[in-house]
Amino acid sequence: MSTTMPYGTWTSPISAADVAAAGGGAQWLDVVDGEVWWAEARPAEGGRLALVRAGTDGTLEELLPAPWNARNRVHEYGGRPWTVTGRALVFTHWDDQRVYRRDLDTGEVTPITPEPESPQAIRYGDLHPGPDGEVWAVRERSAGPRRADVARDLVAIQLDGRPPRPLAASHHFLTGPQLSPDGGHAAWLGWAHPAMPWDETELCVAEVAADGSFGPHRVLAGGPGISVCQLEWEPGGTLLALLDPDGWWNLHRIGLDGKVTNLAPVTEELGGPLWKLGSRWFTQLDSGRHAVLSSGRLAVLDEATGTVTEVPAARELPVWASAFAAYKGGVVGIAGGPTREAAVVHVDLTAGTVTEVSPRADAEPAPPAEYLPVPEERMFTTADGEPIPAYLYPPANPDHVAPDGELPPYLVHVHGGPTGRNFPTLDLDFAFFTSRGIGVVAVNYGGSTGYGRRYRERLREQWGVVDVSDCVAVADALVAEGIADGDRLAIRGGSAGGFTSAMSMTTQRRYRAGTVKYPILDLYGWTGEGGETHDFESRYLDGLVGPLPETAERYRERSPISHAGTLAGPVLFLQGLEDEICPPEQADRFVESLRGSEVPHAYLTFEGEQHGFRKAETMIAAMEAELSFYGQVFGFDTPGVAHLELRR
Repeated sequence: MSTTMPYGTWTSPISAADVAAAGGGAQWLDVVDGEVWWAEARPAEGGRLALVRAGTDGTLEELLPAPWNARNRVHEYGGRPWTVTGRALVFTHWDDQRVYRRDLDTGEVTPITPEPESPQAIRYGDLHPGPDGEVWAVRERSAGPRRADVARDLVAIQLDGRPPRPLAASHHFLTGPQLSPDGGHAAWLGWAHPAMPWDETELCVAEVAADGSFGPHRVLAGGPGISVCQLEWEPGGTLLALLDPDGWWNLHRIGLDGKVTNLAPVTEELGGPLWKLGSRWFTQLDSGRHAVLSSGRLAVLDEATGTVTEVPAARELPVWASAFAAYKGGVVGIAGGPTREAAVVHVDLTAGTVTEVSPRADAEPAPPAEYLPVPEERMFTTADGEPIPAYLYPPANPDHVAPDGELPPYLVHVHGGPTGRNFPTLDLDFAFFTSRGIGVVAVNYGGSTGYGRRYRERLREQWGVVDVSDCVAVADALVAEGIADGDRLAIRGGSAGGFTSAMSMTTQRRYRAGTVKYPILDLYGWTGEGGETHDFESRYLDGLVGPLPETAERYRERSPISHAGTLAGPVLFLQGLEDEICPPEQADRFVESLRGSEVPHAYLTFEGEQHGFRKAETMIAAMEAELSFYGQVFGFDTPGVAHLELRR
């Protein structure tokens, strides 16, 4: 028998601790000597990245137990943090950003890069095996007092601890070089400000001399208006790469003579934005077949027919991480779906079966399915007819119904990036709210990936306009359809999503409340000149807002902090104190400007957290604060969570 209770007050078996436990999971997966290895985030251990491998009998071995943390700061978002060469596991360690080797026979761990003069001043990422036991990587060095003062090059790291050997420095930004099968060439990607890697990149190749040095590089593909997001050598010495000369990331073969062939022209995204160096959206199979991710779904590209076909066995797992590999007649990767949390799975393409390789070492049982919302894919439109894809997560709880005539409050969730997207996946962050009677709609506003370059570039020089208006259009449609209570709408997001949430709360009157996590609030400050962001994104706003100094007034007008006095309602700020991407200075200034105002607000900061929250205790505090916040604003009780004190 279901109990009648107002939306927002439903009792739920999904706690904030459950959300935190689900906040870990596998990353950076690969196959080594026939075994599946991956890094694994551990929220209960301060968010460190362990490294584990699954034996052929399904047992797990933890290769890097505490205190090792296989994570790095390259681009601040990190790059591939581990590789294996011979009998050595080589990895980056978060605490000091040095590279270490673990002898796979003795277990001994030894640092193999020098200790920098100041902590974390030299960083390494996107590790790949080189010749003669070397490891090739991107090296990043602080080069001045500003966060954006960074120099990079490609280096060969010696396993015996000798100083890294420089290889090349073709561009300001680089991916780790990959050695051709015959050892004669190296290939990598490069780009320079003001471009971001999804705007334009160049695929570079250089000859490798007998002494391991690189000759002058040549550009084989990419360039103005073309983005290359992944490359791999083929056994015969040609390259496979994902690039988008026709507006969609498709798989191409590239010869050393520069000939470029699209293997299956499709209006589908088989690649994605290169936020983390070493991301992988395709892997080679056999006989001219390649496993690809089509907007996150597993598919097979067949060169003979020029087709990309979804794998039927994997339909219930439509969301694959960009980290997978060929394995035992199919692929192994990290996949999830609307009713299944992401896990390491093997898809046998011949047998048509899906097998979970091994559960997470710290995984908790999933909540009962009836408490989990199943996302509904929706397509909304702007006033001028532009599509706005979104995923609707309605309230779901078999124990409760709402009083007749009551409509649920809804949260408009804004993804980060803004060059990112939402996927139709089970999200306990959302389920925490929907199981209590609060709906969520996750909007893929103009600028999101997965829909081609044209849709991505709807946001060009329109950040703070298109994203804000698209979210409002979706909120208005839900109200017009009688799905959401128009007087109880909130907007939430982190990073770039925090910017859109703050901009919406200061320029719109559609939302009663906003949750703003580790946000961008002062656009000029968030540039290289302003000094309040890191190098990778220090010229991002050239494309999103406009070049400086020509559009300086636009930066002021589009900054939420310029409109702090016009907040439409209460705001909750959540901020990590060690965030180098969206540092706390911006949130500090915004909150200080609210001192003495009549707008209720709260500001929670978290020691030891960077961009995004990784510690279980932080995740729990943030989720419970957000629920208490909505209860106070929307007028319902939230028993079982600590009361959040709102200031004026």
